[in-house]
Amino acid sequence: MARYPRVIPRMDIKGPNLVKGIHLEGLRVLGKPEQFARHYYMHGADELLYMDVVASLYGRNSLLDIVTRTAQQIFVPITVGGGIRTLDDIRDALRAGADKVSMNTGALANPGLIRDASRRFGSSTVVISIEAIKHGDGKYEAFCDNGRERTGIDAIEWAVQAAELGAGELLVTAIDREGTGKGYDVELIRSISDAVSIPVIACGGAGELDHVSAALIEGKADAVSMASMLHYRSLQDFAFEPDEFAPEGNTMFLNNQAVPSWITDCEIEDVKSHLAEHGIETRSGVE
Repeated sequence: MARYPRVIPRMDIKGPNLVKGIHLEGLRVLGKPEQFARHYYMHGADELLYMDVVASLYGRNSLLDIVTRTAQQIFVPITVGGGIRTLDDIRDALRAGADKVSMNTGALANPGLIRDASRRFGSSTVVISIEAIKHGDGKYEAFCDNGRERTGIDAIEWAVQAAELGAGELLVTAIDREGTGKGYDVELIRSISDAVSIPVIACGGAGELDHVSAALIEGKADAVSMASMLHYRSLQDFAFEPDEFAPEGNTMFLNNQAVPSWITDCEIEDVKSHLAEHGIETRSGVE
């Protein structure tokens, strides 16, 4: 675990909207990503993670305009993922205002892209997203296309290879935990953390504050990324008209804004206070 673990809101984007699903599917529209980004910045986010959840499916990334607008208003590192397949894609994302890029499908199809990207842009710019599912034999398989397609590649072995090729960080998501509120897959996170020497970001499944501390302490993660716990709380502070949103997902949720029963909603300050109670000092305490 890093000396000062980071708390990173994850924002999944479809078209112009922030969306949230379960197991990376069943997307519901939550609002405009720029509004959430400003809120998280003001409440102490250490970084922001933007993921275009349909980029690989459609072969494009539509986040760059959103990222540019966000980068003009907030001043924490921004990671952009989804549809990053070439060095030109990375360059375009960085020019738009991203500080890092997250790659999954493109890197699995062409592992050499990790090496080339780290050499041209620096390893600190390269984040490899590992989306995995645990099978009955206890092994974890890496998936691509936002968790839609099997690869037959062992997730732990892929993590080691990505680190050796020059990745600066690994973003580890357990697909079968994502959006469920059942907690991070601590076994997966710890296995990868033990296998590599680069930072590991735990993602997928956080539903209560104890899940966050478990990922850092038991999972040995260097950072935690979360969505539902933060999004559903933040949404209660925003005023909007559901009709203003493009049909990029299920907008019925916006009519009642009920927090799912399996989620403990909170602000970033609540997360960091909880970690402090467990002896984990976050960057908010470093001035």
